[in-house]
Amino acid sequence: MHDDDEAPRRDGRAAPSGREETREEQADRKWAELLQEVRVTQTGMQILFAFLLTVAFTPRFQSLGHADRTIYVVTVLLGAAATGALIAPVSLHRIVTGRRLKPETVHIAARFTVAGLVLLLCTVVSALLLILRVVVADVTAAWVTVAALVWFVSCWIAPAVWLCHRHRKDH
Repeated sequence: MHDDDEAPRRDGRAAPSGREETREEQADRKWAELLQEVRVTQTGMQILFAFLLTVAFTPRFQSLGHADRTIYVVTVLLGAAATGALIAPVSLHRIVTGRRLKPETVHIAARFTVAGLVLLLCTVVSALLLILRVVVADVTAAWVTVAALVWFVSCWIAPAVWLCHRHRKDH
């Protein structure tokens, strides 16, 4: 993972990145941005995970075949893992607060957030596969799920990869 801002200079100020801020100011700004991002994803993840947890208690669940139950279990486990990764920045921050570790905390929290987003992507795709297998033919479910996966990757990952590549090429 690469930070969007450069390391601080000897005088404690951040290297030229278009901002004049100390390492601590940079960490505070990055932390505020990260928390806002996590708030958005946590809400969606919590709604999806709550839905997933209720599925097992519906009358139709008993009629699911072995493959669909396996997809359900994998989906719930992915949802639990995503929830854990997306909540990790909050617990990490709370535990290390006051120990002057904000820049390090932001770096680790950003890694948890990226992991949580990847797990969220997997959870959404897996849940979509399960729902579509129940609603439409298996082949249709598979194709629509792959199309959704491509769409999510195109929205969530491809622009960032393109920007990083373009930035690296320009510099």
